[in-house]
Amino acid sequence: MLNLNQARIIFSRNKLINSFSSQLFLINSINSGLFDPLSFSVRHLFQTIITKNMEKRSNEDWQAILTPEQFRVLRGKGTEPANTGEYNKFNGKGIYSCAACNTPLYVSDTKFDSGCGWPAFFDAIPGAINRKTDDSHGMSRIEITCAACDGHLGHVFKGEGWNFTSADERHCVNSVSIKFEEKSEKSEKS
Repeated sequence: MLNLNQARIIFSRNKLINSFSSQLFLINSINSGLFDPLSFSVRHLFQTIITKNMEKRSNEDWQAILTPEQFRVLRGKGTEPANTGEYNKFNGKGIYSCAACNTPLYVSDTKFDSGCGWPAFFDAIPGAINRKTDDSHGMSRIEITCAACDGHLGHVFKGEGWNFTSADERHCVNSVSIKFEEKSEKSEKS
């Protein structure tokens, strides 16, 4: 089990790396409105380093970092109650990142109001999420997890008739699994 100083060092190192990679991604993608493969490559390199550290984290490590509700959802594959999440009706401009490891997951331009009771997105940042078959609760669904830390985000639903998305997908994400970073004036001027 980690002592407090070890936890601070790990948190600080991951926060620094994630902050740097997030800023590269924000500067190159949000401001231009386009995805920049170079910034993605740098971010992917840092994610690979971080993922190796994440894989070594125990449940005790995660409990020290996350709130009890975040731990229940992100590590225990739980679901927050419908219409209770902070980001369900939220419409700010910026980036939604993993609440566990700060990896950028969704750009606000892909968020929409599906009326399902959870934040809905029609696409993720390339390489940011993994998809897994989830046969729990007597049904077959596609679970989405953070590619860096394997934190449970929610599920993807296909073929619901969302005409504005070519993939016709709805990423139904728990608010507690994500956090929002607003697009700042500073990043707009970069």
